[in-house]
Formats: sequence, C-alpha cells, structure tokens
Amino acid sequence: MADFHYDIDQSGVVTITWECPGKRMNILTWEGFLELDTYVSRALNDSKVKGIVLASGKDTFTGGMDLNALGSMKSNSSSDLDVFKGIMTIHRILRNIELAGGDPKIGKAGKPIAIAINGTSVGIGYEIAISTHRIICADNPKAKIGLPEILVGIFPGGGGTTRLARRLGVMEATPFILRGKTPNPNDALDAGLVDEVVPPDELLTRAKEWVLSATPDDVIKPWDKPGFRIPGGGPYDREGFLAFTGTNAMISGETQGLYPAAQAAISTIYEGLMLPFEAAIKNEAKWFAKTLINPSSSAMINTIFVNKKLLEKGYRRSSNIPPSKLHNLGIVGSGMMGSGIAQVAAQSGLAVTLIDKDEAALNKAKENIRGFLARDIAKGRLSQGKADVILDQISFSTEIKDLAESQFVIEAVFENARIKAEIFKQVSAIVSEDCLIASNTSTLPITDLSKSVSTPDRFVGIHFFSPVQRMTLVEIIKGKDTNDNAVALAFDLVRKLRKTPIVVNDARFFYANRCIIPYINEGVSMVGEGYHPALIENAAKQIGMPLGPLQLIDETSLELAVHIAKASSEALGEKYVENDANRVVFKLAGIGRLGRKSGAGFYDYNAQGRRIGLWKGISDHFPPELNQPDIATVKNRLLLIQVVEALKSFEEGVLEDVREGDVGAIFGWGFAPWSGGPFSWVDNHGLDKTITLCHSLKDEFGSRFNAPAILQKMQQNNQSFY
Repeated sequence: MADFHYDIDQSGVVTITWECPGKRMNILTWEGFLELDTYVSRALNDSKVKGIVLASGKDTFTGGMDLNALGSMKSNSSSDLDVFKGIMTIHRILRNIELAGGDPKIGKAGKPIAIAINGTSVGIGYEIAISTHRIICADNPKAKIGLPEILVGIFPGGGGTTRLARRLGVMEATPFILRGKTPNPNDALDAGLVDEVVPPDELLTRAKEWVLSATPDDVIKPWDKPGFRIPGGGPYDREGFLAFTGTNAMISGETQGLYPAAQAAISTIYEGLMLPFEAAIKNEAKWFAKTLINPSSSAMINTIFVNKKLLEKGYRRSSNIPPSKLHNLGIVGSGMMGSGIAQVAAQSGLAVTLIDKDEAALNKAKENIRGFLARDIAKGRLSQGKADVILDQISFSTEIKDLAESQFVIEAVFENARIKAEIFKQVSAIVSEDCLIASNTSTLPITDLSKSVSTPDRFVGIHFFSPVQRMTLVEIIKGKDTNDNAVALAFDLVRKLRKTPIVVNDARFFYANRCIIPYINEGVSMVGEGYHPALIENAAKQIGMPLGPLQLIDETSLELAVHIAKASSEALGEKYVENDANRVVFKLAGIGRLGRKSGAGFYDYNAQGRRIGLWKGISDHFPPELNQPDIATVKNRLLLIQVVEALKSFEEGVLEDVREGDVGAIFGWGFAPWSGGPFSWVDNHGLDKTITLCHSLKDEFGSRFNAPAILQKMQQNNQSFY
C-alpha cells in the first residue's frame, strides 16, 4: 500500500501527501523514501507543475525514520562502505528535492517546494523539511520540531547536520544537533529552524500561496549561491574557531568521550564547513556510516528504541487475555510517590481517589501536584485549563471506604511491612474480588505482602521510579501466586500511563534496586577504604552514570539506606553480609547528615537545597589514603558490580528476558546508556574479557565480583545475549 499520495490542482501546484496506512504516525521506510522520490521526480518533470507542497494526511507529520530500517541496513552490510552507499541514496533523494530540477552553478532555479508541517516533525522529517525551500508550520504548541537522533545513539545523517550548520551557524545549530533539542513551532521559528508559523486551518493555503509567489532567489539555497559565508564564521574565522573550541570542550565534558555519535557530529560539522556542499554531504555520510556500525551506537538503538518500543507494545503481556478498560484508580499514601502516581494517572484520563490518614498530608499532596503542573505550564507543555482538569480528576479523602468502587488500588506508603499489611487487609475488605491490589514497594517481596490480601492471585508489585512524573520505567513484579490476568491488568495500567513496563519475578529488591544498591554500596565502601570522594564521583561520570554513588545516596536519603540495611539484616539473618558501606552510612546518619533533605550528606547544600560541593568534613571521619588507586580500578568496580548483579538476576530467573534487563537498566537507574545496558555491555566487551575482569576484581576486592556461572556456560557454548 502507498505511503504517499499525489494530487495536482488547477493552479499547477502538486501536493504530495504522506499518510502511512494502518499507522498512528507517519514513519519513513526505505520503500516510502523511494516512493517520495518517484513522486517528486514526476512533478519536476511535468511542465504543467509550477511547484510542490509536501504535507501530511495525519494529525501530525512524522516521528522520523524507521530505525529498524537503519538496523537492517547495518545488519545486511559487510562494511561501513555498504552503509555509506545506503546513506548516499538518502542524500541523493533529498538533494533532488533541494535542487528541484535547477542548476545553481549557472544560476538556474528549480521549481519551488514548500513543506506544510501540521504537527511533530523530527529526525528525517526535519531533514526532508530543511532540504525544501520553505518550512511552514501550523501553530501547534504540542508539536516538536528538530533532530533528536543523538538521544538514541546516532546523529542527523540525512543531511540535517550539514544543512543546519550552514543555515544557523555553529553556535546556533549545535544545541539541536548535539543535544537533540526539539522545540515547539514558535520556539523553532525564533531559533531559525522554520520559516513561518501560521494558524492550522491556513497551513495548506499558505504553502500553496508561497509556492506560486516564490522567486528564483527563494529557491536556490544560500549555500548554493556564490560567495556564501557560514553564519557566525567558519572554522578558520575567529568567531567560528572560538565556537568550535567551546563546543568541543562542552561536549567532551558532558559525554566523557563515551558517545561516538557526539564526536562524529562535531567532526561532521567541522570538516563539512571547510568543504563545498556536495563534498560535505559525502563527509556526513561517511561519519554516519562509521557511527551506525559502532557497537555502542548499535546497542543504544537496539535498547533505547527497538526493544523499548517492543516492550511498550506488549511483548511481555499475555496475548490470550483481552485488553481491560480501566476507568478509575485508587491510591493509598499521598507522599511523593503516591501523589506522583495520582498525577500521571489523572493526566492519562483516569478518575483517581487518593487516600491518606490525615488532611494535612492530602493538602500537601495537592500542592505538590499543583507545583508540578505549574512547572509544565511555565514550560509550555500544558495549558492552565488542562491542568485544572487534571487536578479535578483526583479526589482526596481520609476514608479508605471511598476506594470501594476502584478497579485497581495501589498502596504507596513507607517501606514498612506491618503498615502495608494492615492497609491490604482494609482494602481487601471493601473492594470487589475483581479489583487488582498492588504495592508500589521498592524492596519488600511481593509474595510475603500478598499474604495480607484475600485474593493473592490478584496481587502484584508495581514499582514506579521517582519522580513518577518524569521517569518512564515501571517494574511489574509477579508474586508466587500472581496470575496472568493480574499481570495483564497491571500492564494495561502502565500502558495507559504511557510508561515502559518490564515484568520481573519476585525477589527482595526485584531487579532495578537489586542492581543499583550494590552500585551505591560499592561507592560508599570506597570512602571507608580511604578512596577520595571526588575520585569516586568522577569515575562514575566517566563510565556514563548520570549520578555518582555518593550523590545518589544523598538524593534518596541516608536515612532510607539505614532503614533498608536494618530491614535486610532482620529478614536475611545469618545470610546478611555486613559491608564497609554500612559503617560509613551509619556514621553519617548518626551525626545528622541524612542527605539532601536534611541539607547535609556526602555533599553540602545551600539554603535552597542546591549542592555546593562534597563535604570536606568527611576526611575527618574517613581519611583518604595517601596513595589513591588509579581511576580505571574505580571505574571497573562501579561498572562491573552492576553488571554482575544484573547477570545474577537473569541467572536466578528474576529477569526472564535480557531485553527487559537492558531497558530496565537504562530507564530505571541510568546504567551507562552508551553501552545499551549490562547485557549489551557484556556482548560488546566480550565474554573472555568480562570473565577475566571478574576474576581480577574478585581476587583484589572480594567474592561479590565472582563471575556468574551463566558467563562460564556461555563461554563454553560460544553464545551471546543477542
């Protein structure tokens, strides 16, 4: 079936409408690209055609290129030269649009081509746009315009990097190329990404008007005209040199040299601006091909895009159970987690009943929600009217009986098994047998908690991450008695909330916390061993972690760490292993340094709660050794302890699918996104090297670094995770 439709009106303007059948959003495939090229060439070769408008038949424009198509191009290619040839096909098609039958060498203009963008147009959608002669957008505040490729491990390789750098200059283009910023149409207009923003009902009319009134000068791109100069200066101009120096330093600092796409994009811009346009396009294709075949980029695409989408579409949900129709949700506990869940549920259209034992807690929750909504309003993500509707969707009550009609009830109180058990008994007594009861616990085994409900088969764990409003991952935890219907309903809720679900089996700390706690403990233990805190935190940054272990424990609170340690010791008895981390944490907590919430932890904070540096007094309690270890040792300890725990989770059956393990790692606790996740890291690092590293760290630092048996088995069978 055709993705594009061709129509010519009486004035001689051809409208090529993009409307992928059976899809919510237009996604460009290789077949679609060739179809677009055929229609553009047809119009350019028809003497009756005066110009072209590219438009969308859907309520938005495009979500970009089908990354599966890029993945298949890589997998079907034997070298980066093969990939280069494929990318050059894209460049040929877009250059055909840009020249539009003209020849700038002799000053001959082609036929004018405008693009009418009615909604979001990102990735290849914007690369198509920037190859046309006029970018006209509908005034749609929810739309996003730009080039977010860097966020999934690649960079704009369809001409976007070369053209945008020439259109805006280095300083103005880099936030969109190297940070993946995608502003709304009006902000895009201010930034120079688009040419016009018009009312939605005038979009097509205005595009056709422009096509019919365009002059030859409008149609020949600035970079195809004699004497073109880069806005702001090129690499050898003073201003351009300073721009490159600053940008390179900034990106190197932010990426720690871990993301090949960022370095490739900078190289593409720098080299391309010293080349004629045609040569610059080939240079972009060269760097894009190198990036695409890089194992890091491949792993990022696989995890952040392909597998994440697979899980969101229901790969782990039983296909034998029909989708449920959720209308309402009950939540017990109005703290940070409970109020966050309430907000995202209300934003998704659910009627929410939020319960707490006293009115003051509920009033605080209401103000917290109002504050989050206000920030979204200030950033243009939300209107005041929509915010009011969201708040009206939430009923605040101190009476647990008000949950009687709920289809789904989530408990979200403090991590205390006895308190939770009492809540479950009360909820079970008033809701129907069909109601699913869930706990938002982050540590306590679901099977144990289910003993307090009347129907354990209708009980699950549903672990949200903080802040709920921003974090996309949700762990659905199956207890021993949890049935498939309960898991399916939990999955339906997560999908309703537009979150990413992973399904794991029951175990203390489940998957994400099971892996992040050892990371924190390893970093804190190093403090007790005499490692300098700054060395630990910087090593964490250099392996790509968003937060160092000391900053992370400050954010989550040392008080919580003490509580978890005591609860774990009580639950595990003789199996509990004491560690240096406990000694350090108990010491700091004992002197009132509980983390950010108390204004003091491993870091110092100002009156506004902002970090102002590592606490210098830590050396009075845990003096740094005179001879510090090399940073490679610190990096290896921090990275491998997470990998080993992820592998054990899979080996022990907590995880059933490594794709969930990688997606959960990146979106749950921020595990080194450049790696694609711990399982992708092992594949790319190599089994032999991983096992050798495990042995080395085990010999020096202890049995916690033992290579899991699964690695030895895979080595013997010459296997990989993917």
